[in-house]
Amino acid sequence: MKLFLIRHGETVDNVAQLYAGIRDSALTVQGVLQAERLGQYLATSGNRYTHMFASDLQRAVKTAQALLSAQPAQDSPTPDLCQLSILREQDFGFYEGKPFYARQRDSTKSGKENHRSQHQDDPGFKDVESKESMTRRTNIFVGQYIKPLILQEIPEQNTAVAVVSHGIILSHIWKSILRMFAKQTVALAPGLPVGGGGVTPLEYLGGWSNTGYLELDITTSNVNVETEAKVEVMGSPVAAQSLVTTEGAEMIELSLPPTTRMLIKTVNGKEHLKGLKRARGVGSSQFDEGQKKIESFFKKTKVG
Repeated sequence: MKLFLIRHGETVDNVAQLYAGIRDSALTVQGVLQAERLGQYLATSGNRYTHMFASDLQRAVKTAQALLSAQPAQDSPTPDLCQLSILREQDFGFYEGKPFYARQRDSTKSGKENHRSQHQDDPGFKDVESKESMTRRTNIFVGQYIKPLILQEIPEQNTAVAVVSHGIILSHIWKSILRMFAKQTVALAPGLPVGGGGVTPLEYLGGWSNTGYLELDITTSNVNVETEAKVEVMGSPVAAQSLVTTEGAEMIELSLPPTTRMLIKTVNGKEHLKGLKRARGVGSSQFDEGQKKIESFFKKTKVG
């Protein structure tokens, strides 16, 4: 089974450097081009999606739709796009739609932390969503949607799954996925300068650029493999057992059989963005759905 974790294309709020978590910021013209480039690149690489999940915010939905549109019509039927609110970005609360705050010279706190300490008692102040809340959400998603697909995988099916979401929550989704695997069953493709060797823990693979993607190959063998009963999560060993989801919800078992293995093939893949240039004054603008062809914004490049 192939699994892609993909960040949405560039948004208006990305360009304006505004906090946009649950705020429904639209893709820019550049963001739509990025999504189209990614769809074409993955399609020409032979990827045919059987399942597509996305945050229900429009920047993720539009990016996912671009991936589906690039899938050849003569191939297997295009899957339905499953939009889920639990795949939304971290809720920035009071900071939604507000500009990034610079760190003060005489403070060790971030600009956001300083601003929070000054305004947390203001009427209507809503704090930023906690890491624990995001982890509960991603455990639910992985346990209810991704794990069943892995367990039901049949080699001949060529299952390919794409998850289109947001930078911060994607990091939590990755950590929830990693929790499913015993330590010895996760490997890096040759040449990837992350994880392993005590250099960078696997749970910290780095950030996602706009339309950057993490590519994973997950396989299951019938051969018994001796593995430890624990996996390393967040730098410390924890039992690969059930994890609590949300208050009042039943426990979700995330661990997979030790015969299930995962190969990390690509981290923050951006090959599709090579040669993509921003048009002056237009690239950062909100994409207009009424435009017939987005390519009309750009001059055609000469061949040869």
